Amino acid sequence: MSYKEICNYMLEIENDIKNSNRESIMKMLLQDGRKTVQKLGDKMCKSTELKEKEIQRVKKMYEFDRSFGNYKYIAGVDEVGRGPLAGPIVAAAVILDLKANEEKDLILGANDSKKLSIACRKELSYIIKEKALAYKIIAMDNNLIDEKGVGFCNNQVFLDCCEEISIVPDLVLSDGYKIKNFSNLNEGVIKGDTKSISIACASIIAKVYRDELMLKYNEEYPNYGFDRNVGYGTEEHVLAIKKYGTTPIHRKSFLKNILQNNNNN
Repeated sequence: MSYKEICNYMLEIENDIKNSNRESIMKMLLQDGRKTVQKLGDKMCKSTELKEKEIQRVKKMYEFDRSFGNYKYIAGVDEVGRGPLAGPIVAAAVILDLKANEEKDLILGANDSKKLSIACRKELSYIIKEKALAYKIIAMDNNLIDEKGVGFCNNQVFLDCCEEISIVPDLVLSDGYKIKNFSNLNEGVIKGDTKSISIACASIIAKVYRDELMLKYNEEYPNYGFDRNVGYGTEEHVLAIKKYGTTPIHRKSFLKNILQNNNNN
């Protein structure tokens, strides 16, 4: 086979190669007399090593959730949007099949949503929703945040997710801290979105939901850069508030200093 034919063949079979066949193919490539083909073998070796590391990393996240006890249904809960100047706070609860151990059943790539690219988050959000036994997303708008305070709303979206998810969880793992006034079993996990597969998946679907919502708001209020800042207080966003004023989705309680300074000028 020519180098080009080998490349095309590798592309065709990449996702279908079984581990046993993968080793023999790598061996053949590395033993080929052509350096270009040997480089394909090196590339395949590195790709295989990275994938195996990812499988082991994600398996540990599943093991972390199982380590809390022999519970049938464990929900992971996380929120996004606590700090922005505009838009809602959003939380998600996710219940997974934690017995999954085969590569095809694992949610590879799951991690703290902030560490993932937009494209990766979107793809994972779809996979998570397909593989989850149950999930629930809850949003609380800026008016409730202004009225009740962001701390109250942060806790309330956690509560609502856990109470409205279609399967009643035996245990809830929440990112960062325990949920106040929650009557069922609950454990707070510091940096949970990097340790717990359930919390990481909740983080991802909540982030994707909120970001897509802010994209829609950007069409309605195009002067604020919501498609780029998703409501956070970037320099561009603050300058737009000073120039154009606030919108119905701005958190007025977060803007007192900005608006006061603007009035003084």
